[in-house]
Amino acid sequence: MVDERGRVLRVGRYGTDKAGYADMLAAGRKHAHRVWEVEGCNGIGKHIAQRLVHDGEVVLDVPAKLSAQVRVFATGNGRKTDPVDAHSVAMVALRTPGLVQVQADADLQVMGMLADRRDELGRARTQTINRLHRLLLELLPGGAKKFLSAPQARALVATVKPRNIVGKTRRRRGVELISELEGIGKKIKSADKDLKALVLARGSTLMGLHGIGPSGAARLLADVGDIRRFADRDRFASWNGTAPLDASSGAQQRHRLSRAGNRRINRTLHIMAVVQLRNRTEGRAYFDANRAAGKTSMEAMRALKRRLSNVVYARMLADQKRRQVAGPGGHSGTTLQSSVTDLTPDIGSSDKPFPGPATSQPRPLVPAAP
Repeated sequence: MVDERGRVLRVGRYGTDKAGYADMLAAGRKHAHRVWEVEGCNGIGKHIAQRLVHDGEVVLDVPAKLSAQVRVFATGNGRKTDPVDAHSVAMVALRTPGLVQVQADADLQVMGMLADRRDELGRARTQTINRLHRLLLELLPGGAKKFLSAPQARALVATVKPRNIVGKTRRRRGVELISELEGIGKKIKSADKDLKALVLARGSTLMGLHGIGPSGAARLLADVGDIRRFADRDRFASWNGTAPLDASSGAQQRHRLSRAGNRRINRTLHIMAVVQLRNRTEGRAYFDANRAAGKTSMEAMRALKRRLSNVVYARMLADQKRRQVAGPGGHSGTTLQSSVTDLTPDIGSSDKPFPGPATSQPRPLVPAAP
């Protein structure tokens, strides 16, 4: 615990059980004006941040990269210990304006959980199809086509009449996998229906963009939270990993793919780009124009994802403004605070395409002990 001048007022170690949390909360509440700083509120610090927010505390999300940078200048040659970590997190929160304040938004939490479930169902469907392909390759000469639906697989299996026990076992196993695939398909449709209802109730028009469905829109809303916490579209692109990194050397000017940022949002934008490339869209025209200008397919794809990031940012910003004007107080979730479902922006100064000061909000400081 530090005051507004950075002086250490208190040091404590608390267990991760219920009693330890109660002791820590009691120690913090001895100060009337307090702010809690938690490192990685969407990672290892997610649960403690959620509990503090639900108990009415003010919690700031401290990016791990910022606390690591402060730790380098600490005594002890930057060794990573619990006391040094705690002090680094406190100093980052004290000296860094514009940190994200964690806000418990029930709608976004539900949306995030259902989006996670939808992703799990998608992976389960892919795994089931892969196992089914392996069996069909053993039952049928040449197997089945790559994109296989449950009715198509059932029709193929119906044409197979093995006579030995090995073939009969394979066929029975194939029928079981087809039944599992049908069950997963029903769950996916139900999940998409629920997500679509939540997205529309939120007042979002993201599904109007070509390549974004209920799952992608829910993922964007749940992970981004309040889009206004990004000063501009360049900060948003750096956060989601679509902003290329400068890898120039001397007279050679080039950029490389960024593997940082929120990979779930990056995947959503990648799917959006792939869908647009399969149809005659503005994204396809932009991709072809980059290819005609001499860029490789990967470079043109990176440029397209960067452009789509700008489109998504503009759409979410317009939706946010529309909700704010919709009525008194706007729709739930229109505060300048982010949800506990947000991913901590992992943006260093070298990753920002156009670094600049972000608008900061005044926040109370921990006063000195009386």
